[in-house]
Amino acid sequence: MYSISNFTDNDDVKILSQLGPFQVIEYQRDLSVDPSSAVVAYYSAQMNVKKRQLICNLSKAQVTIQAGAMQWMLGNVNATTGIKGVGDFLGKAVRGKASGESTIKPEYTGDGILVLEPTYKHLILMDSADWGGCVVLDDGLFLACDTNLKHKAVMRSNFSSAVAGGEGLFNLSLNGSGAFCIESSCPKEELIEVTLQNDVLKIDGNYAIAWSGSLEFTVERSGKSLIGSAASGEGLVNVYRGTGKVLMMPTAKMPNV
Repeated sequence: MYSISNFTDNDDVKILSQLGPFQVIEYQRDLSVDPSSAVVAYYSAQMNVKKRQLICNLSKAQVTIQAGAMQWMLGNVNATTGIKGVGDFLGKAVRGKASGESTIKPEYTGDGILVLEPTYKHLILMDSADWGGCVVLDDGLFLACDTNLKHKAVMRSNFSSAVAGGEGLFNLSLNGSGAFCIESSCPKEELIEVTLQNDVLKIDGNYAIAWSGSLEFTVERSGKSLIGSAASGEGLVNVYRGTGKVLMMPTAKMPNV
């Protein structure tokens, strides 16, 4: 048996969201400061620059996390590589190399508590059911998921999207049923969700962080001709076509002015 005190019940800790085995907490103030850093810590908190952590309750579901993300675990918790043989290892190695994700994503089983490293990024919980059971993530966003979700490398619809779209040739997709967590530079309150019904979304830049696996992704000229694209000043755009959803963060990647 175990008990935890002064953690989620601390008056400086706020529970932001819960879904499946996951719970996102946020530290309202950074109290580990000295006189030289107190002013920065104060104004950081005022501007929503706060430390956040993901807590995984393994009694609700077994989880897979990004390699190196574990901070501490309590109770009956067992870590495995999730590798089920040589063929599985080779497949994951190829997928990791292609998508830019870690080759081995450790799986944690048992009925204890797993807490991941704190981060200043925004931790967003999602349900794969809201994405039709298949969601594609932008590179480097994956943090954790229910082990029921299967990982696959999704190749872009054409080679031009890899060369010109800034997306890479492959992305990680999560398939099946279960909850997952991503690390976003943009808070959930600023994310734009676009639902397409046999329609087209065109984005000038790498602003989409997640999209339905049912959508076709390509990179195309913004105009019907090279002259039209040059005249519009936009050039190439990322195009999402079909039926599904796209989640965009329009504010996080603005250039410094």
